[in-house]
Amino acid sequence: MRKPHYAWIIACTGTLVLLISHGFGRMSYSVILPSMREALGLTYTQVGLIGTGNFVGYLGLAIIGGFLATRYSPRRVIFISLIIMGISLFLTGLSNSFTTAFLLRLITGMGNGGSYIPMMALPAAWFVANKRGLATGINTIGTGLGLSISGLVLPFFIVHYGHEGWRYAWYLMGALAFVGSFVCYFFLRDNPADKGLSMYGSDGAQGPGQGAQKLTLFTAWRTVANEAEVWKLGCVYFMFGFSYIIYLTFFIAFLTKEMGLTTKAAGGVFAIIGSLCIFSGAAWGSISDFVGRRRGSILAYVTLALSYLLPALWQTTFSIYISAILFGITMSAIPVIMAAAAGDTVGGKLAPVALGFITLFFGVGQASGPALAGWIKDTTGTFTYAFMVSAGISLAGALLSLGLRRKDK
Repeated sequence: MRKPHYAWIIACTGTLVLLISHGFGRMSYSVILPSMREALGLTYTQVGLIGTGNFVGYLGLAIIGGFLATRYSPRRVIFISLIIMGISLFLTGLSNSFTTAFLLRLITGMGNGGSYIPMMALPAAWFVANKRGLATGINTIGTGLGLSISGLVLPFFIVHYGHEGWRYAWYLMGALAFVGSFVCYFFLRDNPADKGLSMYGSDGAQGPGQGAQKLTLFTAWRTVANEAEVWKLGCVYFMFGFSYIIYLTFFIAFLTKEMGLTTKAAGGVFAIIGSLCIFSGAAWGSISDFVGRRRGSILAYVTLALSYLLPALWQTTFSIYISAILFGITMSAIPVIMAAAAGDTVGGKLAPVALGFITLFFGVGQASGPALAGWIKDTTGTFTYAFMVSAGISLAGALLSLGLRRKDK
């Protein structure tokens, strides 16, 4: 029986990387946030700033993480980043003040960016362009699994251990991330040449190996920055970073504080988002392979805008579940499309650099959203207006997507 190409092992290992980096490193905060806020006596502005600290750290490593992966080794950069993330997640459970929580979430964000960017770009080195969207989407299965695990498991720890339950939730995330990092290192490889293979879907010619020319940071960024399409992708990606993170960060708090749901019930809604998100990245990646990155992006943004508007304008149990369903089936769409489009634009070798470049735009939006939404909540007493802002920004993303290249190379 013919063995599957090792490219599929890379894609599946990417699922575990994103389970740790996005599922545990980022998404778990939304579930833990309400009890952590009450235990530490934080305002919503402060919890928004803690979220912003996480995304500032993410942005810092996203900017150079892609270059480090290109210059040295995606496998090593991913491994070191996941180790750092595991330790910082565990230590977050020891937080006793806003300052400590902010700093630890900042470090977690650095590990997140240092692992996520190289992993999302790695399929560009292993798969040809018309298979790249699907492969990148397989990576994002981990994000959905992380959401599901966070929504189903963490509320048990929070409720079972009472006032200190949120600490045990962080301990669990940190321990799992630390152990998982070694599994990822065992299976990951930098490119097909490391296994004596050619790119999956190619005519058999091997891609560049470790002996390829080493790029300087300046040369790599200058090459990427000279591509007009990369700047367009960055602007489109900014809109996603700003809009989705408001919804994701405060949705659980909205359900428990404004809709009156219990922590367990709210965690169940979060688990629905995660379960639907599991295969949404692969589905949207395949859609973008077929219809193009431009049309896929437009469709995804419109769907996301609707998911944000529903809880803002129609606060019923039915609308909440429809909103969660729409968000769950679409949340991974834009990251997958942007990662695939970056590889389409500059090729496999520079794909991590290009993805890091456009993530600079994404990160600015992502760092701004939680702080603004927290301030809106403290000022108005409701998350309604914050969700409306998310919807407006998402529709702006759809409009900007009209300017993307019509036909992929």
